[in-house]
Amino acid sequence: MSSMMPHVSRSVSFPALSRDVADALASGGAVVALESTILAHGLPAPQNRAAADELEAEVRAHGAVPATVAVLDGVPRVGLSAAELDRVCGGDLDKLSVRDLGVAVGLGRDGATTVAATAALAAAAGVPVFATGGLGGVHRGARDTWDVSADLAALARTGVLVVCSGVKSILDVAATLEVLETESVPVLGYGTDAFPGFYRRDSGHAVPWRVDSPAEAAAVWRAHRELSPGVGAVLAQPIPVDDELDAALHDRLLGEGLALLAERGITGKDVTPALLEHFHAGSEGASLRTNLALVRANAGLAARVAVALAGG
Repeated sequence: MSSMMPHVSRSVSFPALSRDVADALASGGAVVALESTILAHGLPAPQNRAAADELEAEVRAHGAVPATVAVLDGVPRVGLSAAELDRVCGGDLDKLSVRDLGVAVGLGRDGATTVAATAALAAAAGVPVFATGGLGGVHRGARDTWDVSADLAALARTGVLVVCSGVKSILDVAATLEVLETESVPVLGYGTDAFPGFYRRDSGHAVPWRVDSPAEAAAVWRAHRELSPGVGAVLAQPIPVDDELDAALHDRLLGEGLALLAERGITGKDVTPALLEHFHAGSEGASLRTNLALVRANAGLAARVAVALAGG
C-alpha cells in the first residue's frame, strides 16, 4: 500500500526570495510585501497583469523593493519575476490562506496568497510591511455562521504592519474592530479619525489611534513590535477623495450583492470574489477603478513607511 502513496520531499522552512528582495533585506533596505489574491481572484484579466506591474512600480517609486507573494510549484515565494507574475495572473491558481499553505506546498500546487497567508510568508522572510486593498473581517450574520476571516487571527500572531483601506463594507465593521481589540492588534488611521470602508472613506466607525506621517507610523510600528513581538498592526488609509465610489451607487450594489449571496447560498471564501464581481459588473467598471486606486495608494504609503523604518 505504501508504494501507492506519493512521496513529497521539499524544504519549507523559509520562503524562496527573489534576488532583489534578498539583496534589500541583507543590506537593511526597505521592502514591501504585496498579496497575489487580488491579482489572481480580485481583478479580471488583462487588468490584473497591468495592475501587478503598476503596484510594483508604485513601491519602487517611493524607494522600496516590491515583494509580491505567491506559492508556485509548491514553493512559497516572496518576490516574483515577470514570468511568475504572468503565471499568477493567468488563472487556475488556488486561493491560499494560512491553513492552506502546507497543503499547497506538500502537493506542489500553485496558489495566490490571501492577506493572512501573505502576512505569514512576509514575516517568515523578514519583511515587516505589507500593502493590500481591504482587510478581511467578521462577516455579517457571523453569530449564526461563525464566518470570520482568518486575517484577524493571523494578525494576532504575525509581526507585520498591514497597510490597507480598512475592511470591505460587506463585513460587520464594528465586530471586526472589536475582534482586533480583543486580539491586541492596534489599528491606526492614516490622516483620519474614521476607520475606512474600502470603497468609501468612512465606514461610520472611529479609529482608536491616528498618525499623520510615514515617520509617525514607523515609530509606532517600531515600538509595537518591541513591546508586543509577533503581533501585527493595521495602518488604515482612506481611498483618495477623487476615487471614492459614489455613495448611492455603493449602497445599491451592496444591498443587491447581499441579496445575491443569500439567494445563491454563497458562503466562506467565495463571498468576497462574488461580491467584487457584482460590484464590478453593476458599476460598469467604476468599482474596479476604485479598487485599483486604493491599492496603489496603499502600496505607495507602505513603501514610504518601509523607507522610514529602514532609515530609523
